[in-house]
Amino acid sequence: MKKWLNDYFQLGRLNATWKGEFFAGTVGFFTVVYIVAVNSLILAEAGIPLEAAIIATIITSIVGCLLMGFLGKIPVLLVPGMGINALFSYTIVQSMGLTWQEALGVVFISGLLFMIVAFTKLAEIVSASIPASLKESITVGLGLFLMLIGLEKGGIVEKGTNSLISLGSFSEPHVLATVLTFLVSIILFLRNVKGNFLITIIVGTAISWMFGLLDISKAKGNSIQLEEYKGVFGHVSFEQVMTIPFWVAVFSLTMVLVFENIGLVHNHVTYLKRPNQFKKAFQANSISVFLSSLTGSSPTVSTVESTASMAAGGKTGVTAVVAGLLFMCSIFFVPVIKLIPDSAIAPILMIIGGLMLQNIRNLDVKDLSESFPSFFIIAMIPFTYSIADGMAIGFILYPILKIALGKAKEVSLPLYLISSLFLINFVLQYMH
Repeated sequence: MKKWLNDYFQLGRLNATWKGEFFAGTVGFFTVVYIVAVNSLILAEAGIPLEAAIIATIITSIVGCLLMGFLGKIPVLLVPGMGINALFSYTIVQSMGLTWQEALGVVFISGLLFMIVAFTKLAEIVSASIPASLKESITVGLGLFLMLIGLEKGGIVEKGTNSLISLGSFSEPHVLATVLTFLVSIILFLRNVKGNFLITIIVGTAISWMFGLLDISKAKGNSIQLEEYKGVFGHVSFEQVMTIPFWVAVFSLTMVLVFENIGLVHNHVTYLKRPNQFKKAFQANSISVFLSSLTGSSPTVSTVESTASMAAGGKTGVTAVVAGLLFMCSIFFVPVIKLIPDSAIAPILMIIGGLMLQNIRNLDVKDLSESFPSFFIIAMIPFTYSIADGMAIGFILYPILKIALGKAKEVSLPLYLISSLFLINFVLQYMH
């Protein structure tokens, strides 16, 4: 059996060891396990019961990591994505009015479309047709959106009386707890402490307890209650499948998923110097997205934190499998996870948002026909509180400016089609 696994994961050829892969998988798990708390709280904003959301996040992460390990065969962790979960809860459910069951129906169809792209040549065609400036601006816009959500959750900003938002009251214990937790979090992160986000959650929860903000009753019971999760697993609804908002949501989610994961997977295989694994890894990613709809979570992505696994020496899919098995163990800590307050999560959202903002350095600001559509995407995603609308405005503006400057040939035919679809969806959405 061990020989077969050695051959299957190519440990010998890649100069990898079981001990090294186990260590890398453990490092990767502790780097990304914060997602269990963060994602479940964001899913709860969509109406999914918190405990069910925690279990859904864990199971989705288990499935994603095992898929990437056995099919993609690279040390990349597939867990529910930050930014994507915001799109799921705040845009598709809260802004567009779909129920969380219908939002899972959106994920189901988006997953099918994603698999079609991944298992055909469409992935290469779509990736090549979208300008780098638009791809980068989506990431930056998502970063700003996550920062805004983090600031709101932490009470640092609130709805203003004379403006859209204003500074929160720093005399409030919740805000003070957030600020102190953020200082701990950013110091740990900048010092590159392993498992820094996990430590942040622990310290942040302790700070919240010291301020008297922790409700210990939330952790009542020492066993996993699966009854709530039974009402989430497989509860995909297509009741609104004939409505415009449903298909606007499908289109927007599919676009974000395809573009973000093309970039993430490409970056990971480039880091590993194994570009030949892109196709298999991207396919594993697409299957995982589809299964997310059945396990009851927002879709998975090839998480940025996978870099921690690689930096720790991870070279093969064994690293991802180890992380998946460790996620299985985390299911026994659900009552403890329920204790985690917003003030412990908000700093993580702000830091991840800040990391995504760094992509702005890749924009070509000298060519205004490239930069202005990008700036609109970056600004409109947080200002409209809608990733879909922010993307639509930038994609529509891009070909218009190119045509106006006599540079119509710089826009590929697929991009004209994608931009037209964004325009049609944008118009129909507001006519509805």
